[in-house]
Amino acid sequence: MTARNAAIAGLGLTEVGKVFGQTASEFAAQAVRLAVADAGLTLSDVDGLLINARGGTGLNLGLASALSLHDLRVLSEVNAFGASAAIMVAQASKAVLAGEADVVVCVFADAPRQPGGSSGSTYQQSSLTATGFRSAETAAGFLSVNHRYAIAARRYMEHFGVDQDAFGAVAVSQRAWATMNPAAQLRTPLTLEEYHQSRWVVEPLHLLDCCLVSNGGAAVVVTTPERARSLVHDPVYVRGWGQAHPGYSFEHGTDFGLVTGASVSGPAAMKMAGMSAADIDLREIYDCYTYTALITLEDYGFCEKGEGGHLALEGAFGPGGALPTNTGGGQLSSFYLWGMTPLVEAITQVRGSAGERQVPRHETAIVSGNGGLLDHHATLVLSSQTD
Repeated sequence: MTARNAAIAGLGLTEVGKVFGQTASEFAAQAVRLAVADAGLTLSDVDGLLINARGGTGLNLGLASALSLHDLRVLSEVNAFGASAAIMVAQASKAVLAGEADVVVCVFADAPRQPGGSSGSTYQQSSLTATGFRSAETAAGFLSVNHRYAIAARRYMEHFGVDQDAFGAVAVSQRAWATMNPAAQLRTPLTLEEYHQSRWVVEPLHLLDCCLVSNGGAAVVVTTPERARSLVHDPVYVRGWGQAHPGYSFEHGTDFGLVTGASVSGPAAMKMAGMSAADIDLREIYDCYTYTALITLEDYGFCEKGEGGHLALEGAFGPGGALPTNTGGGQLSSFYLWGMTPLVEAITQVRGSAGERQVPRHETAIVSGNGGLLDHHATLVLSSQTD
């Protein structure tokens, strides 16, 4: 007997980027309404709601009341940072397949940008000040996520012999995709020379190695395969999922920066889907940094460790390449809504509704989420087919 696969039946994306005048909760409510309408449903059909929010935004379980949702059978906040979107979809899938709910909406929203404020100043209030024995990190200047990812990226570069051009090629290829995405924040073509001319944030990370800062919200509707087939769009089936939480520390002898949770969650999701890396048409990868995109692709098995940069330089990840990756521009050039960014693009591509940037082969997609300092990883395998 063929296993049943839950299905994504609705997708909602608000305006994203420098969009002011709305709170995270208001963006979330708008995204939920858009997703439900996209599925051809009404809010009265929803009996499950999973909410992901960055801390301190005010987005919480009160969203259910704001939407006048009644008699919910599933309601929860989920937070593993950038890994949350994939985890929410997995939880929603399990819920509908087990009969715990019929229609579950998963939503993320954020509104960190303020008029007149720069991207760099947005998260200054959340610097990572260490105390006690680890206060040596604070004294050394490691005050932000950027500093710590710079350590990981430098270790990766030194260990595998990867140069700066490899990171730059990722930024260039994703910008090429973004030029064809009406929702992308950055749509001007980018050259490798322009990448190198962008200012340093923390070496080896240039400004163009780092993700955008965006206001907005996104939501998806997960339901049973039977119900999905009766709705507006062809279902996008959730074929597999996986999680990994390595618990790395800044200690001698760890694999921090060299191997991520993608090496566990990716194979788990593909095994559940009955697929291998060779069966995947599209790679929608969490790219908070160019480095993160490369190491995730390698840990998923799309190439050998340290070889992702060569493929990027050859154009494999860009339009017309052999391994189309982050086909909407990703978080580097499109928009940054945590794990919803790669998920939104994967659904759009598998549906065949990506317009100018539509990839010819789009039956299967792998979606990654990364949270914390490589602390959390989650993976989804999506497909237009159930087997």
